[in-house]
Amino acid sequence: MQSIDGTDSLKEAVAKALQDSKPLWLRGGNSKSFYGNPCDADCTELDLRCHSGVIDYVPNELVLRVRAGTSLSEVLELLESEGQMLPFEPPNFGGASTIGGVIASGLSGPRRPYYGAVRDFVLGVSVLGGKGEVLSFGGQVMKNVAGYDVSRLMVGALGTLGIIMDVSLKVLPRRPEITLRVSELPDSISGLSAHARVESQHYVRVPKGTDVEGDVVDDDFWRQLAAHELPSLRAGNALWRISVPPSSTQYLDEASVVEWGGAVRWVADPEGNPHETLSAGHATLFRTNDCSERNRFQPLDAVVSRIHGNLKHGFDPQGIFNPGRMTWYAN
Repeated sequence: MQSIDGTDSLKEAVAKALQDSKPLWLRGGNSKSFYGNPCDADCTELDLRCHSGVIDYVPNELVLRVRAGTSLSEVLELLESEGQMLPFEPPNFGGASTIGGVIASGLSGPRRPYYGAVRDFVLGVSVLGGKGEVLSFGGQVMKNVAGYDVSRLMVGALGTLGIIMDVSLKVLPRRPEITLRVSELPDSISGLSAHARVESQHYVRVPKGTDVEGDVVDDDFWRQLAAHELPSLRAGNALWRISVPPSSTQYLDEASVVEWGGAVRWVADPEGNPHETLSAGHATLFRTNDCSERNRFQPLDAVVSRIHGNLKHGFDPQGIFNPGRMTWYAN
């Protein structure tokens, strides 16, 4: 794995953006360019893959520190060689995702309800902020945090708060597992690490040797599911991600794929706007053929919107990072 320290070149790019008052559109592998609102300003595109490579990895301590431009595929290969994994199982769209994109998008995969989300495994980050300074938060050990955990604030911010330079992650050992297709989901399954309903079929991932009847399926199914390579997630003009309480009946029948024990439902071309019809939870227009659509995230109420806006101004006072990518103000 190649190691490149691109700190100086990224600092220069930020300094020029501040001097010219011209925003930056941040990209890594460009694998999630479809996700989030489109840019609402004339931006200079900045490729972050110039800053890549593993900084520190101690397998017996289960901690990995890596630069943000590093390929997710390379990180997964490194961890697999040591029998370890990223517990939140991030999607690797087109095999082009970077670690920075993993953190910036905050997207977790099938293990999410059983192991935790991206933010739960972030120990520390370094960020190049809107004043041209590299700021470091957190560390490389799991501990109780007093005050505001800024490291986790970067998860899901889509690069709007600054350029993620490197991240320290908690990793876990990988255990032998098997994937089964079952006609009916048992009431209780010991050691369950993933469950999905695709069309009318249920898929479960359990430790090898678990007493569950079903047809054995290639474990690559879960990678395909997370990366949206299944036909059920490629149909339609607009794909919505509906996050609701698992007991909710909304969009359950319309969903082509249901994940996370019912908490996430993928719906293509629903009737009406889920932002308006959802009674609990939130909806995201995850992918659309309408590139001009600017309201892809659930609208924020006035109080939450003000908090988001204040955070944005604190980290990026001149608004040079990914303008418009997220909704900062309530409709």
